[in-house]
Amino acid sequence: MRRFLIAGNWKMNTVQGSAESLAGELAAAATSEEAGVEVLVCPPAPYLIPVREKIAGSAVRLGAQDVYFEAPGAFTGEICSEMLQDCGCTFVLIGHSERRAIIGETDQLINSKVRAALAAGLTVVLCVGEQLSEREAGQTEAVLDRQMEGGLEGISEQEAAAVVIAYEPVWAIGTGVTATPDQAQSAHEHLRSWVAARYTPEFAAGIRILYGGSVKPDNAESLLGQPDVDGALVGGASLKGNLFIPIIDAARKLAE
Repeated sequence: MRRFLIAGNWKMNTVQGSAESLAGELAAAATSEEAGVEVLVCPPAPYLIPVREKIAGSAVRLGAQDVYFEAPGAFTGEICSEMLQDCGCTFVLIGHSERRAIIGETDQLINSKVRAALAAGLTVVLCVGEQLSEREAGQTEAVLDRQMEGGLEGISEQEAAAVVIAYEPVWAIGTGVTATPDQAQSAHEHLRSWVAARYTPEFAAGIRILYGGSVKPDNAESLLGQPDVDGALVGGASLKGNLFIPIIDAARKLAE
């Protein structure tokens, strides 16, 4: 059975005090390793080290929200894999829809970041997902195929073992609108089929595919209960312990 991954993407939120407080809550809720559930937090870059200190000794893992693809050098404002590892990160989000849409990241750039992060030994959470207009035009699967092909170009099966896929329908991120369990399952099943065709069915059976898009305590169990949904990439609800911890608990219940 694939191990659930419940990841919190704090985006551009918190200050040091609130980041430390939230991290402390999560550390207290995940004090030891569990067989069926893994917990990850991705705070803003300035608070990686304070959060690392607060989750030390717990089962909560630390991730970054982005990474640059070059080695240390003259790249003002960027952060390389080496720096993330020095801060205690073991995971990194790449290709989030907000970076695609707002920053203008292309599949080619995302692929460069994936390659660099994997080469450094980081686990990559590769984000893919369609806009509302693309879904309404019946292009969901074509968009997912294009993003997967671009993001994983040149990545071997051995390298892809350190990749987690996060399906985030853009129309459901921060909108309060959530994909139905059937919609989520359909997209996840398609993504797993894509991985099986690109690599092998055996490999595809083991890769984790997360759902992201207005995940809350009241819909977490129904989403996580789908056969191809292996966790959640949580945005707004990850900023409050009383919302994020019940999502972790839903995964724990299903993993029993």
